Amino acid sequence: MVEVSFNNGSRKDFYRNNALQHFEKGEQVTVEGVSGVDVGEINLTGEIVRVQLKKRGANEFDPEMKKVLRRSNERDIELLRINKAREAEALIRARAIARQLKLEMKVSEVEIQADGRKATFFYIADDRVDFRELIKIYAGEFKVKVEMRQIGARQEAAKVGGIGSCGRELCCSTWLTDFKSVNTTAARYQNLSINQTKLSGQCGRLKCCLNYELDTYLDALQGFPERADNIKVARGVATLIKKDIFKNLMWYVLPESNKQYPLTIERVRKIQSLNAQGIIPDELEPVDVTSSKPKEVEPEFVDVVGQISLRSLEKNDRKRRQQQQQKQRPQGPKGGSLPPREQRGPSGPGDRQGGDPTAQGDRSGGGDRPSQGGPRQGGHQRPQGQGGHGQPRQQPQQRQGRPQGGPGQDQNPQSRPPREQRPGNRPLQQGGRPQQPRPPKTEGPQEGGA
Repeated sequence: MVEVSFNNGSRKDFYRNNALQHFEKGEQVTVEGVSGVDVGEINLTGEIVRVQLKKRGANEFDPEMKKVLRRSNERDIELLRINKAREAEALIRARAIARQLKLEMKVSEVEIQADGRKATFFYIADDRVDFRELIKIYAGEFKVKVEMRQIGARQEAAKVGGIGSCGRELCCSTWLTDFKSVNTTAARYQNLSINQTKLSGQCGRLKCCLNYELDTYLDALQGFPERADNIKVARGVATLIKKDIFKNLMWYVLPESNKQYPLTIERVRKIQSLNAQGIIPDELEPVDVTSSKPKEVEPEFVDVVGQISLRSLEKNDRKRRQQQQQKQRPQGPKGGSLPPREQRGPSGPGDRQGGDPTAQGDRSGGGDRPSQGGPRQGGHQRPQGQGGHGQPRQQPQQRQGRPQGGPGQDQNPQSRPPREQRPGNRPLQQGGRPQQPRPPKTEGPQEGGA
């Protein structure tokens, strides 16, 4: 025995596998139909089919049970695809015909057999419908054998399908086959608020999942005291509003107060026994309910709106460009980064024409080096360093005419004779300047100047 599903699982039926062929779940097979053949998918095989037969009350040895003919070939699958494409148009036309006959019914689905010889019309109606005239019109319109089958709102939701409030596919369209009655008592046992909007499914009836945990709640509620809806204390009559089966607590409220008091089962039974003796206790003595769940610390977020503006970004960009320009400015004596000569102060380097001739002086302090700005022996002029305008001065470069040292030469500057006694040196004026007339000022830049 195998179970075969049709129309994406909306209809299932059992078939006899007389050829004892080995079928896998999801494999398409061709089975006997009404005056023809039909194509479906294998849903169950093996011993589990026998369990389902017993659950549904079907007879395994029924001689009228239909058989599995063969595995579906390409011709069967192509014929099934052509006839399934007719179902949408047939549904629209069937609803229009039922509306013209003014019948109080709703055609929800049309299923055409794989060979196109039979069509099943599923409809929903509150009362009994006389559709004898409707069947004649359907048979003449669609040229098929017509079968009318009435279904409920739950079966319609199973055929349409959808996503439930839990975020999963509807139970009725996936695995639930038999529908049990659901009433609001199941919601009361589970301490759910009687809200028709939240308790109703897509079919408009109460959700089937209300029955899933009902047995667990009924077993847990057997340990709670009975007839404990009202208990008397000094402040008035306390009314029961909720039972917590997980913590074994009963919640009460006092009149003229919205505060809820959780009481243990033992305390409620004790108050009941005192009330039976005519004693009214002073207090309810509620328990302190503390949650064992650690408190979640919310992360602190820093509001940086308004702290960064376009002006600050432009200012940073301007500073960055200035720093890049200073790095790219040449540092040598022939660079063009020095300011004009007329803008320099009298104490600036290279000011040989104007200012106090004694302002430069001998900066080395030892008197063994010529002062900056004066001519040197050998015709080499001193390269100008950087000075003035906030730029650091460089130390004077080594002269090409003086050796850096060698064998037999004293490296100690204190052992050398005074500058005036050295051969080839001119006498200096006060401040270290040589006694010679200054050359006439020319318009063009001097060699080594800016």
